Amino acid sequence: MTKRLVIAITGASGAIYGVRMLQALAPLDDWESHLVLSPSGALTATHELDLRKGQIEAMADVVHNVKDIGATIASGSFQCEGMVIAPCSMRTLAAVAHGLADNLVTRAADVMLKERRRLVLLARETPLNLAHLRNMTAVTELGGIVCPPVPAFYQHPQSIEDIVAHTVGRTLDLFGVPHEGLVRRWQGITA
Repeated sequence: MTKRLVIAITGASGAIYGVRMLQALAPLDDWESHLVLSPSGALTATHELDLRKGQIEAMADVVHNVKDIGATIASGSFQCEGMVIAPCSMRTLAAVAHGLADNLVTRAADVMLKERRRLVLLARETPLNLAHLRNMTAVTELGGIVCPPVPAFYQHPQSIEDIVAHTVGRTLDLFGVPHEGLVRRWQGITA
């Protein structure tokens, strides 16, 4: 049976996280990616990665228009493993925290929460103000997982790609998505 993962890319810096997740899912025959790309997410991806909207959409198995609140993923009857918003802007975080299902990203996130499915937000902002922190608390209390893409320097990353791969691998772990070589598993500190 095919498992489905919804991936949303919003307008915060870090479009590479959502793109790398799509790339990690692409070779997996038993996983299907459903993409929602916000206009700000597409703009950021163009600026940061020199990728156009169509190039990103071509990486997904299924693409949903951010304005289509009648899409399959807007319903609790749509079976999936969950959703990741990578990156998650503070506007999107606030909308999820307060149940403002005003586009397909926030509606699908709301569905994940109401159906008690896994929702992971790669919240991307720094420094954080009190509204950001309270919204993160609210999402956590609702059952979501706030997972800022913070580098793990104990892995001795050699490149930005190493840092991104670690975050992507750890995020995919939360959904049980197999991945080879993204994360070097902690072996403990040896003497």
